[in-house]
Amino acid sequence: QVVLVESGGGLVQPGEPLRLSCTSPGRTFNLGAMGWFRQAPGKDREFVAAITWNGRSPLYGDSMKGQVTISRQHARNTMHLQMDSLKPEDTAVYYCAARRLEDTTTSSSATDYAYWGQGAQVTVSS
Repeated sequence: QVVLVESGGGLVQPGEPLRLSCTSPGRTFNLGAMGWFRQAPGKDREFVAAITWNGRSPLYGDSMKGQVTISRQHARNTMHLQMDSLKPEDTAVYYCAARRLEDTTTSSSATDYAYWGQGAQVTVSS
């Protein structure tokens, strides 16, 4: 059983940064590529960023390209999403996702990810 746990969400003012983290407690080396998605109220889930199993070749979605940086510590099954210059329209629930161990390449399609976290609320408001 793979469990993903997000942390770092919260309320920030417009223009401020925020860093999300995702960890998979327990066994290490059991995940393939990992990614972040977000879902705002009344909208579909949207791809934000993804990274390969070894922390290379990041892939960014159009919605937050240039505003976010994804990183990963494979040995610790930990992934981060650094978000800068946040705007009110970035308010959403942010989900951590992981592909199976054998799926090492990135993907922007939610259906390619086998494991999901419970989500972290990010609210950008003054």
